Amino acid sequence: MNTSAPTENAKITIKKKQDGSPESLEFENATGDFHNSYRFMSANLVQARVKDTQFKGVTWNVEFVPTVASIQRLKWQSQANAEQANFQIRTEQGDLKFYFGDHSSHAGNFVFHPGIRGTLKRSWSYPVKAVISILDLVGDKTFRISDDGAAQITVDSGLAVYNYILPAQS
Repeated sequence: MNTSAPTENAKITIKKKQDGSPESLEFENATGDFHNSYRFMSANLVQARVKDTQFKGVTWNVEFVPTVASIQRLKWQSQANAEQANFQIRTEQGDLKFYFGDHSSHAGNFVFHPGIRGTLKRSWSYPVKAVISILDLVGDKTFRISDDGAAQITVDSGLAVYNYILPAQS
């Protein structure tokens, strides 16, 4: 068995269709025991599969900088409620709380950010994995939530600023 890095002496091949257009990119290491194939897609096919949505903007009712401790608490709560794909966000008595599950089976909640400015009149659901993945990125983060059903997490890496807009889940 080859224990060298898969990219040492790699062979890269572009496979072509009968009309000469590229079909796929093939990677194989020198011994042939490490192989990957990446198929190209036409721009028309990509555009047909990926819908272009326009974010028209909302009023952000709540804005704060999440703490490392709050992010860790979210991870712990998501592990305790691993069967839940989404969580709900609410403001209660000046605190921003995250709720998991429902009380008919298994449920939990915790204060994600105490002493929040602003309020949410509605409870919206957001995907647990997506929010945790974004909050795990390196950089300064700002979290914004709207009563219109959107959340935005901005990550400033020091090199670039990324805005992740999450529509509420139904």
